[in-house]
Amino acid sequence: MTVRAVNTCSIFRSTVSPPLAAFHCRFYHFRSLQFRRPQQQLLRYACFRGCSVHSLVDSVLDELHAMRKRKRVSAKVGLSGELLGDKLENQVLQRGFLLEFKKDTDRVLLAVAQRPDGKKNWMVLDQNGVSCSIKPQQITFIIPGVENYDHTEISNFLQKAQDNLDPALLEFAWVELVEKNKSVTAEELAEMIFGCAEPLESYCAHLLLSKDEIYFSVQAAKGSRSAYSPRPTVQVEELIRRKLAKEAAEKELNEFVQLLMSAKAMPLHAKPPKSSWTVDEKVRQKIESLQAYAIDAWQDDDQRKTAGTILKAIGLAKTSSSAVNLLIDVGYFPVHVNLDLLKFNIRTDHTDEIISAAESLLADSFDLDELDRKDLTHLKVYAIDVDEADELDDALSATRLQDGRIKLYIHVADPTRFLQPGSILEREASKRGTSVFLPTATYPMFPEKLAMQGMSLKQGEVCSAVTVSVVLRSDGSIAEYSVDNSIIKPTYMLTYESASELLHLNLEEERELKILSEAATLRSQWRRQQGGIDTATLETRIKVANPEDPEPSINLYVENQADPAMRLVFEMMILCGETIATFGLCNSIPLPYRGQPQSNIDASLFAHLPEGPVRSSAMVKIMRAAEIDFRKPIRHGILGIPGYVQFTSPIRRYMDLLAHYQVKAFLRGESPPFSAGQLEGMASIVNMQTKVARKLFNVSLRYWTIEYLRRQPKEKRYRALILRFIKDRTAALLLVEVGFQASAWVSVGSQIGDEVEVQEQSEDIARFLNCSFIVL
Repeated sequence: MTVRAVNTCSIFRSTVSPPLAAFHCRFYHFRSLQFRRPQQQLLRYACFRGCSVHSLVDSVLDELHAMRKRKRVSAKVGLSGELLGDKLENQVLQRGFLLEFKKDTDRVLLAVAQRPDGKKNWMVLDQNGVSCSIKPQQITFIIPGVENYDHTEISNFLQKAQDNLDPALLEFAWVELVEKNKSVTAEELAEMIFGCAEPLESYCAHLLLSKDEIYFSVQAAKGSRSAYSPRPTVQVEELIRRKLAKEAAEKELNEFVQLLMSAKAMPLHAKPPKSSWTVDEKVRQKIESLQAYAIDAWQDDDQRKTAGTILKAIGLAKTSSSAVNLLIDVGYFPVHVNLDLLKFNIRTDHTDEIISAAESLLADSFDLDELDRKDLTHLKVYAIDVDEADELDDALSATRLQDGRIKLYIHVADPTRFLQPGSILEREASKRGTSVFLPTATYPMFPEKLAMQGMSLKQGEVCSAVTVSVVLRSDGSIAEYSVDNSIIKPTYMLTYESASELLHLNLEEERELKILSEAATLRSQWRRQQGGIDTATLETRIKVANPEDPEPSINLYVENQADPAMRLVFEMMILCGETIATFGLCNSIPLPYRGQPQSNIDASLFAHLPEGPVRSSAMVKIMRAAEIDFRKPIRHGILGIPGYVQFTSPIRRYMDLLAHYQVKAFLRGESPPFSAGQLEGMASIVNMQTKVARKLFNVSLRYWTIEYLRRQPKEKRYRALILRFIKDRTAALLLVEVGFQASAWVSVGSQIGDEVEVQEQSEDIARFLNCSFIVL
């Protein structure tokens, strides 16, 4: 304990806070203390210091419980026999008095009264030497016993007050006063804990009382004087618990902030892995709060406040972009993080339960249609898809009949042969609705091993399928058709590029491919005669390797939908959809029949536009939205066919899977598993999931296209087609080499369909924003 001489009175201050365990074991001695005798107080206080056995908090809580049991304190009892009016008689302010006042909401200063300023205000000179006028209500305390104070001594006075503050003394005073149910002023408290009420001691007591949030509350106030009453024991217990909880939370926050700052300072290769942030439960909760804040998807207000507090502690603005950048800086998010995956809660992995069910199905599956399959293994079968396709849903065959007509076979993978409605895998597929294809990854509807090994068509192997066989008339219309369970043996797995090369070579040994191309031309001509519209355009396809690297490899391809192989596959898929719609109508099968009302588009109005992307873009702008019916086919005006059912991707699309269930049940002679009403209800949910997947794909494709452009040399020039004029001479352009739409101002005389050369002009291409180009 140290003794400091201030004015003529001793103030006692311990080098450490007095343990309340001492108070617990010497309580009755403390009650008998005569606070007006500083020497005796010092003796007792020293005794308290020497008998600490328990922690500070445990001891005071023990004593609080003991006091409550003795029922010596009642929160409902008022101040007994006290005359508050006498206690709070206001001191008249005079020149030279030392006072405390509120400068503003956040600052409290000491000052010396100089002179009256008007009827009520006073001019004062504060601790910083600044003169100002204050109102009476700004005065929070007039230090008693001070006259003609020199303002230059204020700083010294404040330092002494801060050095001699010991909040533990307030705890002991509270014990004495709560027992007596007695209020206290600052001067009275000074007498109790310091043994005198000299200016410095009174001000120290005022500071203890005014800043206290645990033991005392203002019982009454008059002007600058206040009387404080001890809080009830129960309330003090609760406030202590809250204080400890707050201190623990602040400690956790500080430790987490230090963890973030440490990770932020590390080089990229040394940053902690994402998994390390989820080991400790408290750390995991905070990092998840930041993630939720980053995608504007916090679960509750506490999570939002937690993230905001963390950002503020680090010195960042409380915005979602700040949270994103912070999580990137610490290595939790990759540089090219796809926030939409998180926002839309896309299922990127399958649970162990789903994977186990898939493996069991592969190991022990039973084909209900095994004895009813048509053997088509003698046919040459072409499976044509993009080069990175993981699972293959469909393949094609063709022959020429003796009468010269063409017979086509559209073979579709048959996952429903061992996947029953209501099974755990079928339910999981319904929740996903579709496989999600992104430039960075594919998230399949079924577990990868099941989709690629059990369900996919595989080259050179006997595979189960549902085959739609069609005989065409010479004009391209359907003459005959059948739908059968089948077995096939795919001959070739071709990319669109390799299939187009084979068509160009026109090899005699690949005459079946040539027949398919001839059939595709017939079908295209027939559909146009029925009002069908050609919407072929350029499409961008991007594959990103190692997307979590700061500078991943980006491979960009532009697909021309007018490519012979792409047109071939497109026409065969439409033919399959038309055939299934006709089959469903003839047999009254509820199916997801898709249509698009005729838009009364007069193709001749667009004849002046170049065929391809320019004409397609103009036509698409006036097309009406697609519709769906589950009882009967509806005309698909854009395709130019009487009805259409998506049937060719049951591994990738859940609605195709439902169509398979319905058709295969009929082939077995069974009732369809789903009614039209049930299909409609399921479709409403699946279509929402499909829209999310499509939006996610489009945003991701746009992001990586812009990232690709950002890496190109600044001086690079691009060929572009003028699709339309947006306003005045600002035109929508299609960059031919990247299949990307942008806008630019074009010169007078340029027309829709013209080809121009453009150059990117901005310094930096913002993510997900339009690029700015100039026409050269």
